[in-house]
Amino acid sequence: MGLLLARKGTTDRVNLSLPDKNQQVRANMSHLTIDTENNQRQPFELPGAKPHYNPDRPGQVNHIFLDLIIDIPQQSFQGSCQITLTPIRQGISSLTLDAVDLNINSVFIEDISQPFDYDRSLLTIHLLQPTTDKPIILTINYQVKQPQRGLYFIAPDEYYPDKPMQVWTQGEEEDSRFWFPCFDYPGQLVTSEIRVKITQPYIAISNGELISVATVGEDRIYHWSQKQIHPTYLMTLAVGNFAELCDSWNGVPVTYYVEKGREEEGQRSMGKTTRMIEFFSQKFGYPYPYPKYAQVCVDDFIFGGMENTSTTILTDRCLIDQRASIDHTWTESLVAHELAHQWFGDLVVIKHWSHAWIKEGMASYSEVLWTESEYGKADASYYLLGEARSYLEEDASRYRRPIVTHVYREAIELYDRHLYEKGACVYHMIRSILGEDLFAKAIQTFVRDNAHKTVETVDLLRAIEKATGYNLLFLFDQYVYRGGHPDYKVAYSWDNQNNLAQLTVTQTQDEKELFDLKIPVAFAYLNSEDLTYNLRIHQKEQTFYFPLAQKPDFVKFDRGNNFLKTVTLEYPIAELKAQLQQDPDPISRIYAAIAIAKKGGLEAIEALGTSLENEPFWGVRVEVAKQLATLGLDQAVTALIKGLNDEKAQVRRAIVEGLSEIKTLDSYNALKSLLETGDASYYVEAAAARGLGSMAVGQLQNKEGEIIDLLNHILQLRKGWNEVVRAGAIGGLSQLKTSLAALESILTYTALGTPQPLRLAGIRALGAISSGQTTDKLTVILERLETIAKETFFLTQVAVCNALGQIENAKAISILQALSDRTPDGRVRRVAEEAVQKVQKKLGSDKAIQEIREELEKMKQENQELKSRLTKLEAKNS
Repeated sequence: MGLLLARKGTTDRVNLSLPDKNQQVRANMSHLTIDTENNQRQPFELPGAKPHYNPDRPGQVNHIFLDLIIDIPQQSFQGSCQITLTPIRQGISSLTLDAVDLNINSVFIEDISQPFDYDRSLLTIHLLQPTTDKPIILTINYQVKQPQRGLYFIAPDEYYPDKPMQVWTQGEEEDSRFWFPCFDYPGQLVTSEIRVKITQPYIAISNGELISVATVGEDRIYHWSQKQIHPTYLMTLAVGNFAELCDSWNGVPVTYYVEKGREEEGQRSMGKTTRMIEFFSQKFGYPYPYPKYAQVCVDDFIFGGMENTSTTILTDRCLIDQRASIDHTWTESLVAHELAHQWFGDLVVIKHWSHAWIKEGMASYSEVLWTESEYGKADASYYLLGEARSYLEEDASRYRRPIVTHVYREAIELYDRHLYEKGACVYHMIRSILGEDLFAKAIQTFVRDNAHKTVETVDLLRAIEKATGYNLLFLFDQYVYRGGHPDYKVAYSWDNQNNLAQLTVTQTQDEKELFDLKIPVAFAYLNSEDLTYNLRIHQKEQTFYFPLAQKPDFVKFDRGNNFLKTVTLEYPIAELKAQLQQDPDPISRIYAAIAIAKKGGLEAIEALGTSLENEPFWGVRVEVAKQLATLGLDQAVTALIKGLNDEKAQVRRAIVEGLSEIKTLDSYNALKSLLETGDASYYVEAAAARGLGSMAVGQLQNKEGEIIDLLNHILQLRKGWNEVVRAGAIGGLSQLKTSLAALESILTYTALGTPQPLRLAGIRALGAISSGQTTDKLTVILERLETIAKETFFLTQVAVCNALGQIENAKAISILQALSDRTPDGRVRRVAEEAVQKVQKKLGSDKAIQEIREELEKMKQENQELKSRLTKLEAKNS
């Protein structure tokens, strides 16, 4: 599953106006320094968390057959769910199925009606005849009106009249129970069929092969059959008036479904799929295992994508136009991620949610593997650094947890950056330890041995040992079964008199969390080969001495940068400059740039400025630009402005963001000029708009009116793909904390009818601008957010939580608590509760408690007044 959440989850990925997650993370973490002593972590396990286990199995479900009639205008459906089950033991007198908010009409075994109890959550069937060893066929007749989860109806309304009419499903993790009764956990693997009647001209896409299409009057009946076993959460259905783009791989149909009129975007966005299928078939040592592969782009999808067996559903926000393709690789990565799941997740299925990293980690690492194949090792290394930084930010600011844990409230809580990005880093460490050939052998053994089976983490360890002889339990114990990572500080010095190199390595994390790893350290020479030593780093602080024939030009700690870690380099600037210029590893050059910037001064600016001009790899130029910005001197501005003509949009974007940090008249004029004339990249323009809004301080305070006028001009005229540029303008306005005019503009774009990405940006911006507003305007902001919080769309609710979490007012807590109590979605509930913690911390616990009490008392009084008015009305009508 490809989340738009900051993984998924938090929550910077929810910024749909800027959906390139890797660029976002790198933008926010370019000079990442993790403070392990003063981090902002909260416990992962929130109140109510408990151990979760798969339920006892009454038998093996062999087949599920859904026979449905969908009434799109009424947003309802009805039909039957037929489950073929082979009892695992005799004498079972009742069966309990997951079934939430379904209207159950009857239950039959063969043609005999069975008594049942249903509490809107569990369906308990009381068998008239206890089970024998023979299979039984359950037929459950049911209907659903306006479902809230599982199956979603998308339709135009008064605010969004151009929205397409669509139906789509989302089962992971445990939402299939909202649209059909089932044993809703991943340990049950079944074959399945879906037959569905819909009105023309809509078409229906589902798992497996299309058996038949029948026309009955104005209706069509589509019959799909999935003959390979898979879990219930991967059963899917998508209905819409789609355009179909057809391709093939080795005779296997490969299709892309998009809203009509978006065919060109669909081809541009998904056109590499057949090459990816070939790549992953080779990489995983197992040909693509299903009779077709379909990708369906739908409106209002709540994730980036979902890897349903043979039929992936994608958000239509991933469809890119020509301009977006300049610097937007998130779509390509998303397509690769969901495709890789057809092996890791669909063919090889996790037995329990606690082991979801096996599939999500590999799907995320497959993004790296594809990037390496398509764009080269430098791009792949930089992509992996982005994955690591994303996880490290969550670990430092949100919570720390083991990758594998069965203690949670809802399984969806596990779908975070630990699961995805840290999981990807673990796969990379496995690869670096085993080497290319043995890694391929291990992964291919794991896939072949476990095809069409369920697995746990230990099965991956066993496959590695079977294929290679390596026991990697030491790695899993440290990185998978417990939380955290090593935080290294590395000091180097050279004793010229004795030709002796001294290296002191300190693990700066808590002494109870020390790692025991063999880290390769290389002494590099420009005119000869490196001298490499594998050092066991396992103590709080260790000093190593190396007698060398001559002084090295620079030092590589963790040569190849394969281990997940943070590292601070304390090297002399001469060695750092040599490393920035000469180290063939782009990640080492990035670490050198960070260390040079920390030393400060004109020598650092000169070294970084030279690198910005001459560095061959764009990713390093991005990082160098960000480091120049940290120096804050006029000379840094000059160096950055020189780079505004860089051929790579990602570099120009980093320079724009850097200039916005150094608030001088020259940097202001540079950004203003760029924004007025435009850039080939949506993202560069958006960065300029956001940055310009942050510059109306100090000597530039008199520019506020000019900035507001320009940003409002952008909002009026620069509509475009996913509203990236206009969302940037909203972000810029949100930085003008005390401006009433900026607030009024933002409020305008929070109204229903505003394009969704822009509206979500506006909602979030209310939180950002709130800190400088007067009390009466803060009340306006809170009232607007309270109204919006009552909407049911997932992304809207998350945006509200994001905004409220920035507001230092007890009313924000009451709105968040009400939203948490009201929402059926565990993801929203967790985000809301974490936002409450942020607000409480800002307020201070004593003040917060007092204000909360006052707010609750006010709410009680208001409720009492409403009850009194209602009683009076009832009395009048009686």
